[in-house]
Order: sequence, then structure tokens, then C-alpha cells
Amino acid sequence: MLSCYPLSLYKVFFDAVYRRYAGLFFTLCVDVNDNELACLEAIHLFVEILDQYFGNVCELDLVFNFHKVFVILDEYFLAGEVMETSKVQILNRVHEIDRLIESS
Repeated sequence: MLSCYPLSLYKVFFDAVYRRYAGLFFTLCVDVNDNELACLEAIHLFVEILDQYFGNVCELDLVFNFHKVFVILDEYFLAGEVMETSKVQILNRVHEIDRLIESS
């Protein structure tokens, strides 16, 4: 089942692509011409990265470590486009940022 919902904002049309994992909903607002399946895969990879970083991610991880979630998101997306698809590369960069923060 494709989870896509059309919406309009300021007379510009978008699609809201979402996927549910346990009790968490992850949503992307994309252009109507974007591939919804690619967006679902992007959501899936993001959740896999969060799972590996936090160890079975839950709502509390996202709420209390939102700054780390934004770091992961920044390593994954750039200007609304997928920048890196390798989980290992993203996690290595995030762990390196964590080490730099701890050493300062």
C-alpha cells in the first residue's frame, strides 16, 4: 500500500509521503512529480540509520536527542535531496561529530 496524500499549500500542490514504524510516523512533503516509492525508501533508510545509532529507536530518543537526529538528517539530506545512501558512511560521520563535540 502506497502511503501518499495530496495536499495544497499556498496554491502549490505537494504530496505527503509517510510511513509508520511501530508508534512513529515519518513524513516527507514532496513535489507531485517526485517518485513516491523513492521517498518511502528514503524514509526506510533514515529509520534504519536511527535504529543503528540509537539501538531500536523510540519516541523518547527522538524527543530528548533531537539535535543528534538533526545531525543524522543533515548527513543524509542536502537541500532536499538524498546526499549519501551508505549507512556506514553516515554513521561514521555522525560518530566523528560526536567525538569532536566530546573533545571540545
